[in-house]
Amino acid sequence: MLLLVVLSCALLPLLLGLDERRQDTVARDQAPNASHWFGTDGLGRDYGARVLVGGRASLLVGLVGTLVCVLIGTVYGAVAGYYGGRVDDAMMRVVDFLYGIPYMFLVILIMLTMSDEDRNSPTAVFAALGLVQWLTMARIVRGQVLSLRHEEYVLAARVMGARDLRIIFRHVLPNCIGPIVVYGTLQVAAVILLESFLSYLGLGLQLSWGNLVADANVVNPVESRWWLLAFPCAFLGTTLLSLNFLGDGLRDAFDPKTRR
Repeated sequence: MLLLVVLSCALLPLLLGLDERRQDTVARDQAPNASHWFGTDGLGRDYGARVLVGGRASLLVGLVGTLVCVLIGTVYGAVAGYYGGRVDDAMMRVVDFLYGIPYMFLVILIMLTMSDEDRNSPTAVFAALGLVQWLTMARIVRGQVLSLRHEEYVLAARVMGARDLRIIFRHVLPNCIGPIVVYGTLQVAAVILLESFLSYLGLGLQLSWGNLVADANVVNPVESRWWLLAFPCAFLGTTLLSLNFLGDGLRDAFDPKTRR
């Protein structure tokens, strides 16, 4: 299911020649039909093209935002867990302080400090989401490193004169790859959902699933345009559900206790 969604968003607009910006005033507010499979919006734009192109943006934000989160959290947690003592205490107090602040408030605050032009750019969204979602990753990696730093192969590397950074990145972190991959997979879904909420508030991308849901959430007592809300929600829900199942499967695959 996840592969189908990704390939549809990546290839179908190119293969079918769909243009998410082309307007047709004659075909405004049409329900799904043979010409427009997902219908059209109030400006006559093909809604299938907008859902698929918006899916590209949402998936890209989820992937890149998670990579930023994993990079920051892994390095931060590895350094704190490896050195321990006062270094660990000081670094973890920073994490505890940031945990005390609602992460949505931090994201909105970061977005509001940017100009109107930069606020809707993908780079700004990547930075805002990645800078607040690394806290749990840092704690997971720290716990793993604390249990590994006294292993015999780490002590052997120290005796042979290996530097701390080499021990961390060459010997310790490769043994933490399982939890990092599992949590990173689950984090993609969390970042996509957070970006959709930001777009719903008008602080995210100009075209994404969250932005389409926000535009469709208009009460019309005369005529129901159900397709404007159904299709982006269906794609968003399918993606999040698939990512959660994938994360559960990876967790079982990397957990030695589940192996026969």
